Amino acid sequence: MAAAEEERKRHDYEEALRKSLLYFEAQRSGRLPHGQRVSWRDHSGLTDGLEQGVDLVGGYYDAGDHVKFGLPMAFTVTMLSWSMIEYGADVADSGELAHALEAIKWGTDYFIKAHTKPHELWAEVGDGDTDHYCWQRPEDMTTSRQAYKVDRDRPGSDVAGETAAAMAAASIVFREANPHYAHLLLHHAQQLFEFADKYRGKYDSSIAEVKSYYASVSGYHDELLWAALWLQRATGHAAYLDYVVDNADEFGGTGWAITEFSWDVKGDHEEKHRETLEKYREKAEHYVCACMGRNTAGGADANVERSPGGMLYVRQWNNMQYVTNAAFLLSAYSATLSAAGESAASCGADPAEVFAEARAQVDYVLGTNPIGMSYLVGYGERFPARVHHRAASIVPYKDSKEFIGCAQGFDDWFGRREANPNVVVGAIVGGPDRRDRFRDDRENYMQTEACTYNTAPMVGMFAMLNRLSRNEATVGRSSPEMGISVNR
Repeated sequence: MAAAEEERKRHDYEEALRKSLLYFEAQRSGRLPHGQRVSWRDHSGLTDGLEQGVDLVGGYYDAGDHVKFGLPMAFTVTMLSWSMIEYGADVADSGELAHALEAIKWGTDYFIKAHTKPHELWAEVGDGDTDHYCWQRPEDMTTSRQAYKVDRDRPGSDVAGETAAAMAAASIVFREANPHYAHLLLHHAQQLFEFADKYRGKYDSSIAEVKSYYASVSGYHDELLWAALWLQRATGHAAYLDYVVDNADEFGGTGWAITEFSWDVKGDHEEKHRETLEKYREKAEHYVCACMGRNTAGGADANVERSPGGMLYVRQWNNMQYVTNAAFLLSAYSATLSAAGESAASCGADPAEVFAEARAQVDYVLGTNPIGMSYLVGYGERFPARVHHRAASIVPYKDSKEFIGCAQGFDDWFGRREANPNVVVGAIVGGPDRRDRFRDDRENYMQTEACTYNTAPMVGMFAMLNRLSRNEATVGRSSPEMGISVNR
């Protein structure tokens, strides 16, 4: 216990925060701004949408390839925005507010472009199959940049709903700093929600090319509820809460993504909807207690598996996405419990215990694990050096503008045993297996590829933990209540 405490004290959460925001600059598509800090990247995807007669330049590559997938991009922006809503003051105190707002705006600017008509959203640029046949820098792309959309005839309630949630959440973030922009985002969010709800369907039924990469396994009901909750928070309109309650049974209401809002809703409608909101709370607490390993009913599947080193383990491919999102949700829920003076009713976990689990998962990511590996690239003494990332693994464009072909990248760069020439600072890779084992190999994409939605929830967590660690240093002891206060 003492060793773990010492390790925790050594974590520099402010450094982790700074580096996490750099990652989003490494993932930028389009014409890079003058203030671009990741210098090994250059302009790319400058003709995106041209064949379809629409400007789709910009946005983010979600991982180590060059397809722009709308669903994970939107979720990334939602989680970045939620990070700012909960812990924005901590981000500002760390001097990183401008960079955090830029990271969100790079995504929302693209969504504004992609939402070309009230009932039309461009949901993908590029084709994953052809893209994966090539190992090139984004600056050299020769793969298809075909763009795919959802509309009234080819609906996509999940991608439209998630994009609505992202824009609604971002509108809250920009409300004070840029009210005109916030209003524009909210306008798009409301139109997208109306589109998602009126023309219902799974987007992978309309865009077959996405099925192998971001299939809509859970359907679109959770995204509709998620979007409605964010719109309720952004507008205060009771109709959105009515929508969530009225559709609770039909839509299931079991998605983890809505747990933060399942019951912590203020206003005249709270009493009217109390019974249904309590059911949402039960679902939220089932998730929290599963992460704590405390659900007693439901058999082996009632709790989240845990590695010997304490990492939450869900599945083999990119497990860190579940770790980082769980850490954020546990932290946010602990604050809700603390504010209400309650514990998680279904398993008795008090706010401090829930928060301690959230912090333990963050610290695991940063290197408090059996092999002492930081899974935040660029942080700590030991981190992945062979990240599965095309741009990072090839000589930077600014140093060598000589064209690197599709197969040439595999021949000359992919198979190299050396570390990548460029460090994807701030990326959180897929991470170790259920036994805490990790193989740092470019070919081991399940563990060494990073995604934007791995890092997004950590922006707020790092900022908040930086504040907490400074307070701990000041008072000389740990106080859980410091960690679970939020900026609301």
